[in-house]
Amino acid sequence: MNTECNCKSLVSVFLLSLLLLACQAKKADPKNGPSKRPAPTLDGYVIKTESYSELIEIPGSIVANEATEIHSEVSGRIVGLYISEGRAVSKGALLAKIYDGDLQAQSKKLQSQLAIAKSNENRASQLLKIQGISKNDYDITLLNLNNIQADINLIKTEIFRSEVRAPFSGKIGLKNISPGAYVTPATVIATINQVSELKLDFSIPEKYIGRIGTGQIVHFTVQGNDHEYAAKVYATESNVEMNNRSLMLRARVFGNTAGLVPGVFAKVKIEFIPNSMAIFVPSQSVVPTAKGKQVVLFRDGKAVFNDVEIGTRDSARVEITAGVKVGDTILASGLMTLKPEAEVKVGRLI
Repeated sequence: MNTECNCKSLVSVFLLSLLLLACQAKKADPKNGPSKRPAPTLDGYVIKTESYSELIEIPGSIVANEATEIHSEVSGRIVGLYISEGRAVSKGALLAKIYDGDLQAQSKKLQSQLAIAKSNENRASQLLKIQGISKNDYDITLLNLNNIQADINLIKTEIFRSEVRAPFSGKIGLKNISPGAYVTPATVIATINQVSELKLDFSIPEKYIGRIGTGQIVHFTVQGNDHEYAAKVYATESNVEMNNRSLMLRARVFGNTAGLVPGVFAKVKIEFIPNSMAIFVPSQSVVPTAKGKQVVLFRDGKAVFNDVEIGTRDSARVEITAGVKVGDTILASGLMTLKPEAEVKVGRLI
């Protein structure tokens, strides 16, 4: 009885050993190869379009419609100063008078000579009619009259240049001289700004040049004032600034201009025409490379790396301007461990 049981046990052990050997041989068979890793399951995003209006904020400056320094055309002593600081003046208003006593004396002298020259010319004209003098003698008399008249006109011009007048209607700033001061054409007497109409100067990066032009309405604010002002672009600079690759634009402020002073800093807001075909993707789905940016497309169960061009971005999204099309599915997680053509699965769509 015991012998029969032992035989059965030996047979069982032998069969079990054969089974283990077979399993080991199967694992060692090079035809079966190593066990395959399962494809990772990643988040995906389906490309779609949306309407997007880009808004940028850039610095600007308020400038007067016209602004200039006031100088004298001639050197001399100020004998009259008629500037009311901070007040409005009309075009042609007398602002300062430079001593012209010598010019006035010359003018009076020439006026006396002119009277005599006119009398001599009239007498010579009468004599010429009766052939009392030659034509040459009359011409000499007439030439003298004309020369005196020309000298008088020259003196009048010099007297006029001794008067400093407002070149246009505007607001006078602070004066830099006092009565009795000696001035030259280099002396700044004061400044004048035409503040009845104001302008806004600002620069835009060159990538926006094709998206803004004359007629564009922009809005802006200034420090210490919560009011939002509006301006209309009417001119652009003829070239791009080489130092910062930007283009200067000038807009005319319209509507309420209360609280605006030439020279103040302005925060300009520009809203471009909406793009109804904009494409945005999650920021984490864009992979930076040495040559640019890439996204990983999901195609036929594999990861396909594709170059793209990007536009604007915010804290969570990036605009794609080229490289993908509507309906494509891109991967949005686990991108740093992926290799090109790796097998992947898409789980959650974000």
